[in-house]
Amino acid sequence: MTRTEHAARASRKDARDAVVAARKAFPRWSGATTYNRGQVLYRVAEMLEGRRAQFADELGGPRKQALEQVDAAVDRLVWYAGWSDKIAAVRGTANPVAGPYFNLSSPEPVGVVAVIAPAEPLLGLVTAVAPVIVTGNTCVAVAPERGPLPAITFAEVLATSDLPGGVVNILTGHQAELAPWLAAHMDVNGLDLTGAAAPELKQACEQAAAENFKRVLTAAQDPGTRRMTAFMETKTVWHPAGI
Repeated sequence: MTRTEHAARASRKDARDAVVAARKAFPRWSGATTYNRGQVLYRVAEMLEGRRAQFADELGGPRKQALEQVDAAVDRLVWYAGWSDKIAAVRGTANPVAGPYFNLSSPEPVGVVAVIAPAEPLLGLVTAVAPVIVTGNTCVAVAPERGPLPAITFAEVLATSDLPGGVVNILTGHQAELAPWLAAHMDVNGLDLTGAAAPELKQACEQAAAENFKRVLTAAQDPGTRRMTAFMETKTVWHPAGI
């Protein structure tokens, strides 16, 4: 019997409960300062690095490659943490208008985002989760089916690194069982399908997501700003320019 067989197999009720937790955590997390969110992600990276040897053991395979994957996950967290107070400046803009007004556009988080993590047991999960939460969203993540143990340990890292409860909710189980329910959930605002393995599953989730106009990400460069901007709304305000 392998260690994989001891991982919990999340049900659709677990998925619903995770969405409830994510929605409850959203006001506090989205209302935090960008500096605070960045510092929390830096702390997550620090805690992950502190358990480097443990993660390498759980990843298995050649020791050098396992350690390199852990180091890449730490670097990925630091990379996204650095964007916390910069993405608004890159994505926001002052719009020219014909009148005595300022017209300003700024990005805001969409809300609860469901993530189907890519196959890499640790790096794939970090790559999918970090850009979602650094911009103020909360997350329900379906961990990779193969080698779920690093995802469980990563959940322990999150719980001990000042991240408020409910911001990230990790489910271990089968994509085919969990993804369609999250895609159809009316209180989920975004869906990252980059880790969906089967084309028919991806298509079914996209169709279900259309019911409440979820933002859907089907592919993205790793790492990249696209993973952040995919789950941000643009708010535009008008303000008198004065006399």
